Amino acid sequence: MENKNAWLKYDDVKDVFDFTENYRHYISICKTERECVDEAISLAKEKGYEDLKDVMASKKKLSAGDKVYAVHMNKTLALFHIGEEAMEKGMNILGAHIDSPRIDIKQNPLYEDNELVLLDTHYYGGIKKYQWVTLPLAMHGVIIKKDGTRVKVVIGEDENDPVVGISDLLIHLSADQMSKTAAKVVEGEDLNVLVGSIPSKTAEKEQSKEAILSLLKEKYNIEEEDFRCAELEIVPAGKARDYGLDRSMIMGYGHDDRVCAYTSLRALLDSVTPKRTSVCLLTDKEEVGSIGATGASSKFFENAVAEIMELMQETGELKLRRCLFNSKMLSSDVSAGYDPNYPSVNEMKNTAFLGKGLCFNKYLGSRGKGGSNDANPEYLRDVFNAMEKENVSFQTCELGKVDQGGGGTIAYISAQYGMEVVDAGVAVQNMHAPWEVVSKVDVYEAYLGYKAFVKNM
Repeated sequence: MENKNAWLKYDDVKDVFDFTENYRHYISICKTERECVDEAISLAKEKGYEDLKDVMASKKKLSAGDKVYAVHMNKTLALFHIGEEAMEKGMNILGAHIDSPRIDIKQNPLYEDNELVLLDTHYYGGIKKYQWVTLPLAMHGVIIKKDGTRVKVVIGEDENDPVVGISDLLIHLSADQMSKTAAKVVEGEDLNVLVGSIPSKTAEKEQSKEAILSLLKEKYNIEEEDFRCAELEIVPAGKARDYGLDRSMIMGYGHDDRVCAYTSLRALLDSVTPKRTSVCLLTDKEEVGSIGATGASSKFFENAVAEIMELMQETGELKLRRCLFNSKMLSSDVSAGYDPNYPSVNEMKNTAFLGKGLCFNKYLGSRGKGGSNDANPEYLRDVFNAMEKENVSFQTCELGKVDQGGGGTIAYISAQYGMEVVDAGVAVQNMHAPWEVVSKVDVYEAYLGYKAFVKNM
């Protein structure tokens, strides 16, 4: 039952470092769901994938070897590599989410307080709020103007860009603050982003605010009311970096869950024509319950599968149901990596370790497995056999001690169709913090593991 360190099986780690360098670039430029979808589509097109809408418009029929993708609201994406078998017999699905904890800008955000200009925010997902203060932060997103023009915003990533940030109380005046619990040290309504301080010489009131509005008008041609139709996210500024003196790890924003999204995507893009139709499903809103039109609970994926089957002349509701029922899925999501600084939260025999390969969680949930998908042992045996066949390093784990906490993924949603699902992902330290850490060898083993799943299941 001992899991060997995956680094030890490599005489030459060039493939590991080459692959993870591409991942480091991906995670550096993809800090929102929209950016992840745009980059994924760009990579897919290079591999010959076509937009499902274009295929439908051309009335082209699909057959084995064809590659198509479906996108919804620019925030969720499904890619299909059509297999040799009928869709009715099921698909092999790699499902991951591309949203990450962050801080969102409110719809009426801009205000001035004693000649300092700030943006009101509402945090997204589970965060420790105190971790987000005194950091260099960037603003990413889109603004939709009255005429329908979409304005893309990225401020704080170029080395010549300014950054923004959230202040904290100086230690000299923080006696009352330091007596609070960690959950209350920084309140949600205090996560206000400082964006400017030079007053306008021509404005009659709110001079500093008016100066910022003038800058926004000059650079992006946007007005204050355009914030009402905006999707702006505050994220850590800067690129992902090699971590550790041996460069064995990567520190970056959004490993949860873009490390699994990227490796799943690459596994599909690099696959040959599969026996069963293979899918990479990248969803939004997992960090807030997988709800909404772009979350895993939506009908987007089911509808996309129905359209695919129509183009393969496999029509009818019953065939769609059989396809979903007979499918097999890896819910590709991260696990909590062991941290020597905080060993007490783990049960050591069932803990995910950095450097020991792809992590499988038979179940997650909380305490008494509440809200969990619990994979069948028959399915686990098939999956593990596929891993061993391709010499993939993997480990089995839980998310902390039984009564310590817990977590969730999109597994239970897909399992509602009756398909076989198990959670499989990469161990992460600092999960949900602005800067998370993964092992490069785990990233590479995840890629190999997802390829093994597509090929052998």
